[in-house]
Amino acid sequence: MKTIGEVCDVRDGTHDSPKYQDEGYPLITSKNLKNGKIVYNKVKYISENDFKHINKRSKVDIGDILFAMIGTIGNPVVVVNKPNYAIKNVALFKVGELLDSNYLKYYLSSQFVIDKMQREAKGTTQKFVGLGYLRKFSIPLPPLTQQKQILAILDKAFAAIDTAKANAEQNLQNAKELFESYLQNVFENKGEDWEEKKLDEVCEITSKLIDPKESEYQNLIHIGAGNIVSEKGTLIKLKTAKEEKLISGKFLFDESMVLYSKIRPYLMKIVKCEFKGLCSADIYPLVPFKNKITQSFLYHLLSSNHFTEYAIKGSQRAGMPKVNRKHLFDFSFYCPSIEEQKQIIRKLDSLSAETKKLESIYTQKIADLEEMKKSVLQKAFSGQLSEL
Repeated sequence: MKTIGEVCDVRDGTHDSPKYQDEGYPLITSKNLKNGKIVYNKVKYISENDFKHINKRSKVDIGDILFAMIGTIGNPVVVVNKPNYAIKNVALFKVGELLDSNYLKYYLSSQFVIDKMQREAKGTTQKFVGLGYLRKFSIPLPPLTQQKQILAILDKAFAAIDTAKANAEQNLQNAKELFESYLQNVFENKGEDWEEKKLDEVCEITSKLIDPKESEYQNLIHIGAGNIVSEKGTLIKLKTAKEEKLISGKFLFDESMVLYSKIRPYLMKIVKCEFKGLCSADIYPLVPFKNKITQSFLYHLLSSNHFTEYAIKGSQRAGMPKVNRKHLFDFSFYCPSIEEQKQIIRKLDSLSAETKKLESIYTQKIADLEEMKKSVLQKAFSGQLSEL
């Protein structure tokens, strides 16, 4: 056993706040390290002078390891290309001659190391580990030849796991697309007797804003946009008006309605409930006309790509994308008879049940493969390579 400080030069990036600009040299922070890669999404840029100043303290070279010190601690990245960036809130491991960079990366990626660091990290609002802590952190250090043998075994095992995971992810995507394709087909291939309608001909909004502070509403469940899962039609983290301490006006809804979130229509937050409650003023509680459209058909209509594309076009505005009532009710579509709607819904429900089963199977398989990776790393650094 050695400490990391005995086999590495451990440094960190700048603590300064340089002036940011629209272009220049990227400043990589802990937030830009994800899944063993540098992610340039929302990266900030600095001038050449600031870049040179930071590099006097923490110049990054090929073979170095970057490590997130703040927030989501970990996510080690081995530098494989000539770097053109500076670092901030990132630990920099310059590996010595007794240690292979990829061996250290795998070790720092192992779940037992991450768990230990998270437990021992400082800070309340945001966890962090310091340079002193990282330098004193222990690492099992076999000779370089054995490190390379361990790496060869890990690379082979991870390649097999990644292939299996990619196949499971593709199967998961295929299962989702199967249902989406059928749903799209329903609204793109109208029957001969389908009638063209506008949305205001088949549903309406009858609810008025009420004061949730009144006693009669205090125990009703409240649904906001954040409670509706995108594209799923399911609800999470529900609380009553009393628990949320609501003060602004809300809509009443019941089990006959379809709730449509008008904010960011590309998120496709739509749900039909089996209970009465309150919903945010940013949600439209739509009442289907009984002789025109069923609740389930209206739900699937609003969930279709055809409607979503229409909603997005009408919400393109500065600030928060939002669908106004006029644009919503002006939506035109072809509507089958009530009886045919029921037949279509039976097929959709049956297909939905099957695809959800497949989604559950492949989602669990992906989770199991991730756990397998953790188990492989655990065995690799505890002398159990013979079990791999």
